[in-house]
Amino acid sequence: MSTAQDPLSAGAAPAPAGYRAALAVREFRAVFAAHLLSLLGIVVGEIALSVLVYRVTGSPLLGALTFALGFLPYLLGGTLLAGVADRYPARRVLVVCNLLCGAAAAVTALPGTPVAALLALRAFSALIGPVLAGTRSATLGDVLGEGDLFVLGRSLIRIATQGAQLAGFAAGGLLLTAVSPRTALLSTVAGFLSSALLLRFGTRRRPGRAPGGADVLRASLSGARQLLADRRTRALLLLSWLPPFFLVAPESLAAPYADEIGAGTVGVGLLMCGMPVGTIVGEVLAGSVLGPRARERITLPAASVLLLPFLLYVVRPSLGWALCAVALAGLGAAYTLGLDQWFVAAVPEELRGRAMTLQTAGTMTIQGLGMALAGAAAEYAPVHWVVVGAGAIGTLVVGGVVRLVVGSA
Repeated sequence: MSTAQDPLSAGAAPAPAGYRAALAVREFRAVFAAHLLSLLGIVVGEIALSVLVYRVTGSPLLGALTFALGFLPYLLGGTLLAGVADRYPARRVLVVCNLLCGAAAAVTALPGTPVAALLALRAFSALIGPVLAGTRSATLGDVLGEGDLFVLGRSLIRIATQGAQLAGFAAGGLLLTAVSPRTALLSTVAGFLSSALLLRFGTRRRPGRAPGGADVLRASLSGARQLLADRRTRALLLLSWLPPFFLVAPESLAAPYADEIGAGTVGVGLLMCGMPVGTIVGEVLAGSVLGPRARERITLPAASVLLLPFLLYVVRPSLGWALCAVALAGLGAAYTLGLDQWFVAAVPEELRGRAMTLQTAGTMTIQGLGMALAGAAAEYAPVHWVVVGAGAIGTLVVGGVVRLVVGSA
């Protein structure tokens, strides 16, 4: 079993603490930088592709579908292709996935590519997405070990994801004021190619974890059955999946709620930023201030209460108070640091890639479903009551999952 690389030789100064300890590992820096480069390209590409499809078709539905296709294929890819993450060397999987996504982005940037092809290529990249994310998460266990550094490494990946979304949306909007959407898509190509190069030359080659006898489909499905059959793993997966299902309600309804309270387009942007900002702050505080045992101790209490701030919407709060509510909920997402430690300890090493792929696929899929159901509910009820419902029902549901986790220990 691989352990974290010690960046300091014996007898040197003490190893750095917290996030600095993870970033001191050269191989992790390569994985982290590769993720950041590809992620910025993805976010800019999402905006550019959505604008491109809307300009070509004039259809708001197709423009929105472009975003939705980033979520919908995740479950399919995470279920049917998860075996790739364990069967083949991780570095090869990461490089090939980045190159395939880069090639898909390059075709979308070509003049004359039909809309059907644009949507199909978007779905293709999303199909590969869970394999890329799951393999990267499993690789962190090889690079950083399975202890506290692994938890901090995954936390840094999540922080980068939230921060890149904020920066990417802003950069994408500015970029599209200067260049065409197809030209902006070249940044996505560059991001994936740069990521592939960093991973190829910045990480070590390691053999696959699982034997290569079974085909990928069979290995993927059997791995999912094994993981879901285990009581502990099943409970931890549910704790990964269900809170995000309810957490997305205020973000997905930001536009109608801003309209409801007269906050305008500025209000929409601020409401969309509240949750990521809160999540980043929560992760940074938990990762830098709390030790491993303290983070584990707060996992279940934080998960139990993270949706309660949504109950503030019962008074139809002003923009400022609504921002406080969503940011406070984001702070509660720090429960994931302790959850990561439990999850990697519960999963056998030969299933780690498939477990991380399945976890990622489920999270992305359930967020998409949560957005869709929140929007559907808002067709029949005032927006603020939908958010209140998400907070109340979600708290009860997550409370039930917390009991399952306690019972599985």
